[in-house]
Amino acid sequence: MPSPMTPGIVPGRLSETQIAANFADLHAPLDPHEAAVAADRCYFCHDAPCITACPTSIDIPLFIRQIATGTPEAAARTIFESNILGGICARVCPTENLCEGACVREAAEGKPVEIGRLQRHATDTLMARQGHPFTRAAPTGKRVAVVGAGPAGLAAAHRLAMHGHDVTLYEARPKAGGLNEFGIAAYKATDSFAAREVEWLLGIGGITVETGKALGNGLTLVGLKGQFDAVFLGVGLGGVNALRTAGEDKDGVRNAVDFIAELRQATDLTSLPVGRNVVVIGGGMTAVDAAVQSRLLGADQVTIAYRRGREKMSASVYEQDLATSKGVRILHNVKPVAVHGNAAVAEVEFEHTVEGPDGLKGTGERFRIAADQVYKAIGQTLTTDGGLALEGGKIAVTGAGRTSVAGVWAGGDCATGGADLTVTAVAEGRDAAEDIHAALMGVAG
Repeated sequence: MPSPMTPGIVPGRLSETQIAANFADLHAPLDPHEAAVAADRCYFCHDAPCITACPTSIDIPLFIRQIATGTPEAAARTIFESNILGGICARVCPTENLCEGACVREAAEGKPVEIGRLQRHATDTLMARQGHPFTRAAPTGKRVAVVGAGPAGLAAAHRLAMHGHDVTLYEARPKAGGLNEFGIAAYKATDSFAAREVEWLLGIGGITVETGKALGNGLTLVGLKGQFDAVFLGVGLGGVNALRTAGEDKDGVRNAVDFIAELRQATDLTSLPVGRNVVVIGGGMTAVDAAVQSRLLGADQVTIAYRRGREKMSASVYEQDLATSKGVRILHNVKPVAVHGNAAVAEVEFEHTVEGPDGLKGTGERFRIAADQVYKAIGQTLTTDGGLALEGGKIAVTGAGRTSVAGVWAGGDCATGGADLTVTAVAEGRDAAEDIHAALMGVAG
């Protein structure tokens, strides 16, 4: 929260009515007729590129055909068999870079089948009408610890429980959900959907959730290995990289992930303070989410500053365009060199950059931007690894998440592997769970 030294950061810049409109669902759900029309556009490709583009390998043509034939619950089951968090993924996946980007309609017409919205239609329908779609297998007598209740941990816990293992799911925060609950823009998952999805997922049974516990805070890897038959780590990335610039410790400078988490847990967004001039440093989804939500809270000027060109931003083109449509200015090829002000930030000084054969360099040309609030969104770091072998600052894994220690698996953002996306984390948690199951039942070596 801002201190008294930052008078420009205040709550209530917009009315309750304006805030409600600004943070409404980004994409309205399809009604049954709209879903039928959207499904009818699918070619139902035999060798569907959309399946290959999906990290969880959902049979997309099949579930769309099931929607087209009026059986959205069957479509949802098809989705959940591959991705138990298909509801949130339908809301937050960068589909323009994944399934929809690979759609044949996109290549032919520049307008893909709305796979994400169709997936949401199916999963929302089943979750509203039916109980849990899967039945737990007979108990195996095996116990597995899952540390971290984010997408990877939840997916692993569910698949392990479905196979009949008893799972204890440990989470450092007061509630489960990970980035789905604390780390994405509020307009992407409205009406407490992330929390409701967790409750629904736990309907499989066999999963005990213990909050307020993490590696190094009530848990040790040695202790877990002694108590459980296997351990899965989905601890995410808890640390935030520093700017390494003079003045970044001034009042008004904070981590974007903390701001987003605070906003997601706020019961009254009109009470959340926001500055008039907000600067977000970074080029990923966190930077976009922090910048857009600052605008939606009533900031006058919001600027995203990224050190490389637009094509190097990890935020998708769609997300970049969303930001600019909300009035966010995006500056490319600029890096912060100093934060100015007395006790609190007043300006951020930047230097233009160029990228050449020797990497990124400053040009010497500098300028300043007025700022009463600065958010750092320049990547996160692993804060706890349990003493496991690391690679590139993450837990090194081979195969389906096997770490350097026998009996310990890892997946999601904390582990080496694919892109840091919810859907990738789900795939890694699911696949690690299958490998754990095989190992526990004597199938794998």
